Amino acid sequence: MSTTESSGRSADKDPRQQVDRLLSGLRWRRLEEPLGFIKVLQWLFAIFAFGCCGSYSGETGATVRCNNEAKDVSSILVLFGYPFRLNRVQYEMPLCDEESTSKTLNLMGDFSAPAEFFVTLGIFSFFYTMAALILYLRFHDLYTKNKRFPLVDFCVTVSFTFFWLVAAAAWGKGLTDVKGATRPSSLIAAMSVCHGDEAVCSAGATPSMGLANISVLFGFINFFLWAGNCWFVFKETPWHGQGQDQDQDQDQDASKESAAEQGAVEKQ
Repeated sequence: MSTTESSGRSADKDPRQQVDRLLSGLRWRRLEEPLGFIKVLQWLFAIFAFGCCGSYSGETGATVRCNNEAKDVSSILVLFGYPFRLNRVQYEMPLCDEESTSKTLNLMGDFSAPAEFFVTLGIFSFFYTMAALILYLRFHDLYTKNKRFPLVDFCVTVSFTFFWLVAAAAWGKGLTDVKGATRPSSLIAAMSVCHGDEAVCSAGATPSMGLANISVLFGFINFFLWAGNCWFVFKETPWHGQGQDQDQDQDQDASKESAAEQGAVEKQ
């Protein structure tokens, strides 16, 4: 008896069986409904949004040619990326004097606030949508019977809708400022050696902002997804049921009044 009980306990503790039991309890058909399908889209586009912004890196540069024959052409290459604290990015500006060689400068601007807010919101959206999907698929009965869960879900959905609008707009403005600060022309304007007659400066590498532009686009897509999901979450709340009950009561009262009026006419 002891061996059978121990084998049964070991079988119950088998991780494969526990995973199979967990997967068997999931209701995958909930993903075909708007409430579950939109949550999957929110989960995916949240990954795209914070992934494109958080993994971005670019480079800008310029070339400096001194009129002095003793100095060769100097190429400047500046690397930057998330979180876009450009004022901490250093580069060496060549000098055309015979005594000195170079001078350390920094890029202009700190645009980390909108970028970090955008990425943080994407990470929170990722975790919340994943938790909501687990609740929809595994504990849907609890979600429908307990009216607090739909109310909390609706309030959180409205909050994320507002935050995605703010984050996408702020990061779009911040990205525009980043583009202005990292242009080769801005780099040349910040170097004093290019303002005199002792050197000739020209633009170098131009940063590619394609991935950063896509992150802004994903931010606005997330806003529209969360805004559209507000209606489907609202339908699960008791507020939507109360509105329907009031409409039904008004229809019943109107039908009773019309029946009473019709009966009075028939009596006359």
